[in-house]
Order: sequence, then structure tokens, then C-alpha cells
Amino acid sequence: MNELNIQDILKRLPHRYPFLLVDRVVEMEIGKRLRALKNVTMNEPHFQGHFPGFPVMPGVLIIEALAQAAAILAFVSEDKYGDNAAVYFAGIDKARFRRPVTPGDQLELIANVSRRRSGMWQMETAALVDGEEVASALLMATLREHVQ
Repeated sequence: MNELNIQDILKRLPHRYPFLLVDRVVEMEIGKRLRALKNVTMNEPHFQGHFPGFPVMPGVLIIEALAQAAAILAFVSEDKYGDNAAVYFAGIDKARFRRPVTPGDQLELIANVSRRRSGMWQMETAALVDGEEVASALLMATLREHVQ
């Protein structure tokens, strides 16, 4: 399983429009790394007010896209919970933003596992546009059985 289409992603993440921020996984090494894509389009609701006349993707949504990509990697790497699993965002360090992301850009989302212990994942993540890093962060997540 190297690639995931949108249907595969929908099976693994609870997010839905307008909050699903990963369109496709193009490369993955289970337990190690993932590369995914998010197409940034003008019809996304946040561009209406951020900012009129100069639409810029909010940094918090870039981080959320990175967290969703990291969650997919954690989810497919740990199969002990099956369909009854949820990945919870546990922390963020060293977040940096280098340039604005605007409609028409395609975000390349990179997640590399830097540490994994007792159900806790730490991943070095980066978002790129045209090969240039636009944001990065060290993210932590945990996988737990989903309780309804």
C-alpha cells in the first residue's frame, strides 16, 4: 500500500469537507514516512475572510493538513485497533512558516516518524509548494480505541 486515493483517506480520517485537508497520499513507507497532496483552491471557505483581496491559507490550516497526513501514517502503521481507532493530536513544537500559501498552490505534505513509543508518535513534518518549504513543525499524536 504505497498510495491512497480520497476514498481510502475517508476510511481512515473522521474529517469531512470543509475540514478534510488531504486529497491524496502519493507515497508511503509504513511506520516511517508519508508524502501526500492538498490542492489549494479559491472556493475554500476560509479565503472569503482571510484576506479579502489577498487570499492566504491560514497557517493553522497548513498545520492541520500536516497533522492529518501524520495521522494517516500512524493509522495505517498500527493495525491493532482496526476500524475502531482514532488518532488524536497531542502536541506541536517548532512550527515555522516561511511564505504564504495561496489558491492555485499544491501543498506537498511530508511526515517522517522521528520517534514512536507506547502508542505515542512524534513526526517531523513539512509542507512544500513547488519543492520550496513553506511550513514545518514537529507534531505529536496518539492512537487510541475510539469510544462513542
